[in-house]
Amino acid sequence: MMEFSHYKLEIYVPESHFEAVRAALFRVDAGHIGNYDHCLSWSPVRSCWRPLAGTHPWQGTEGALEEADEIKIEVTVTARRLAETLEAVRAAHPYEEPVIQVIPLMLSTDEKNG
Repeated sequence: MMEFSHYKLEIYVPESHFEAVRAALFRVDAGHIGNYDHCLSWSPVRSCWRPLAGTHPWQGTEGALEEADEIKIEVTVTARRLAETLEAVRAAHPYEEPVIQVIPLMLSTDEKNG
């Protein structure tokens, strides 16, 4: 299996918790690319979900389709700090099951040296 040195995280969070999640990411040095740090992008999105039986949703009602505006955060993290970063995001995120997509990155030679 191929090993990757960097990953891109896509994190969906309610706007009310955006600053807390962003601060958590920066505390663990997510978004450090070469000679730059605090590199992070975000954009507004519209999301939907349906809490199933036995859940305890932060927002919504069990069995009902819910919709809400959220913020999608995109940030790069090193493989060596991935577990620590995921733990930091989960601690700052209000959802019972936060959506955190982990995407392996293939970086150019110049970026690997940073």
